[in-house]
Amino acid sequence: MSRHIHIVLILVLFIITSFAQAQKKSRVHVEKADKQVYDESFSKEIERLIGLVVMRQEDTRFYCDSAYLNTQKRNFEAFGNVHIAVNDTVDVYGNRMLYNGDTRVAELFGDVRLVEKSTILTTEHLIYNRISKIAFYDVGGTIVNGDNTLTSKRGYYNTESKIFYFRKDVVLINPDSETYSDTLIYNTINETAYFEGPTVIRGNESAIYCEAGWYDTQHDFSKLSKRPFISGSEQTITADSILYDNFLSSGKAFGNVEILDTLHKVVITGKYGEMWDKEGRSFITDSVIAITYDETDSMFIHSDTMWMYFDKKRNAKKLLAYYSVRFFRSQMQGICDSMVYTMNDSTIRFLNEPVLWSEKNQLTADSINIFVAGNRVDSLMMYNTAFIVSRDSTDSYNQIRGKNMTGYFKDNELAKISVDGNAQTIYYIREEDGYLIGINLSESSTMDIRLLNSEMNAISYQTKAVEKMFPEKDFPANQKTLKGFSWQETLRPRDKHDIFRVQPTVSTEQAVGDGLQ
Repeated sequence: MSRHIHIVLILVLFIITSFAQAQKKSRVHVEKADKQVYDESFSKEIERLIGLVVMRQEDTRFYCDSAYLNTQKRNFEAFGNVHIAVNDTVDVYGNRMLYNGDTRVAELFGDVRLVEKSTILTTEHLIYNRISKIAFYDVGGTIVNGDNTLTSKRGYYNTESKIFYFRKDVVLINPDSETYSDTLIYNTINETAYFEGPTVIRGNESAIYCEAGWYDTQHDFSKLSKRPFISGSEQTITADSILYDNFLSSGKAFGNVEILDTLHKVVITGKYGEMWDKEGRSFITDSVIAITYDETDSMFIHSDTMWMYFDKKRNAKKLLAYYSVRFFRSQMQGICDSMVYTMNDSTIRFLNEPVLWSEKNQLTADSINIFVAGNRVDSLMMYNTAFIVSRDSTDSYNQIRGKNMTGYFKDNELAKISVDGNAQTIYYIREEDGYLIGINLSESSTMDIRLLNSEMNAISYQTKAVEKMFPEKDFPANQKTLKGFSWQETLRPRDKHDIFRVQPTVSTEQAVGDGLQ
């Protein structure tokens, strides 16, 4: 049931109960007064009570300094130190009161207080219905309950159910947070606030926004719905619903989860996530995707699960992607088992059988590191059994193989490759018109290779090289590929949507050969 409807029903109950009781007559008894006289200046029915006045109707007693009592209509007006002893736990105080003995409704003015054990309501105007046990204020009120202080322009309090209903400019303050809402329901027994409509909860290091949910102030725990978000200094977490433990600074997010880091320009989305703010870590899984964006291009990454790690100032330190990683960027694509992106040195590490594609080139190694500078790919390192392949024709491939390689980029395009250790190449040399001059095989400890339009253009050797040029007709068929050659073009992500494609364990196009030893 809508909270707004709930409040309207309470108000209707408040009114109906009052009229229903109008038919039940009950005398107002004067139990005590220092002076009791009739004041004919008002009416013959008016009795004036002065000094330490005590009146009673049924089991409720009324105290005041003085009063005008209408004995026929069972109404009275009380002045000075007004006190209603509702029961053993509820007392209402004020400076002046109008009371209707038929409807059992009291209207109090000036320094009004409703006190019930550890709960105190203060306002300047209060209407209290003894039958419905509902108190109502409309000129602003403040409720103090333990460590919690609530204020609002209008409010209702059911002294039987111990539930407050607040409307208009509601503020809930406790030592750990401040809550601002349009509509809020507060249970004084379990110290839980329920809210509907735009609501903001501000903690020491974060702010929470939602439009529905509840907040257990005793245990500092929240359940938020209707697309809530938690915002820190540089990060924002959004989801369909969030469970958050403010005391432990941890939570769970469900449905259309999104983590946005504006400092490092990273967005991570998925269907489920968890966060541990004190430990500085969070993860998202189920259809997860990370987007790193800049002024010129964006990188889209998909994996089974992604973790974000933060420092004590809530600045992102590291992004980890685990299992079946696929990514797409307009000038580079790749796959691997896991990936690590460290923000402090702008390095992306691709681990466990990585394959990268840069324009026409396929890059493989045991692990590959990419270094980013100024939002552009600056260079990369390929470790252990590094291999670069590009297709020359339908069944021929330019190949570079070595122990380790360093690649240098210019305008996000691979421009130079340095090979360190056991360097080998197969290079198809062609004229500008595409005519094949010959096939070059070379070996050296180290070599530098320059590329033009993503194709090998020139090779220079740092140490003694063994080099041989073959005419196409004389090129040995068993030397067409280097050891460990593997062409995996079918696995290449074609666009940002293709990163969700299930990766096969073996490519149907994959060609592997023993090649040169």
